[in-house]
Amino acid sequence: MIARVWRGWAPKATADDYQRHYESEVAQHLQQVKGFCGARLLRRDDGREVMFTSITFFAGMEDVRAFAGDDPEQAVVEEAARRALSRWDERVTHHEVAVDLAG
Repeated sequence: MIARVWRGWAPKATADDYQRHYESEVAQHLQQVKGFCGARLLRRDDGREVMFTSITFFAGMEDVRAFAGDDPEQAVVEEAARRALSRWDERVTHHEVAVDLAG
């Protein structure tokens, strides 16, 4: 399994907008991608901004490409997300899931 990790930052005023976008549009899109295995959105308030870390899980890199396109390390940042975020990682990282502990 592959974990795709990306970060974005939002002003406090629009952080909830980004979270709603992730919960609705991003979730709906991901559910349609073959090999999608789940996602987590982490949220950290650092005072002036809110940092989001998105971790999406895919069965393999071919499934990541089905979501991200020919350059899988290029971030996929939709227009609604761009309106809510002040900055974001242009590139993502991919990691092989070595241990997956369910709680």
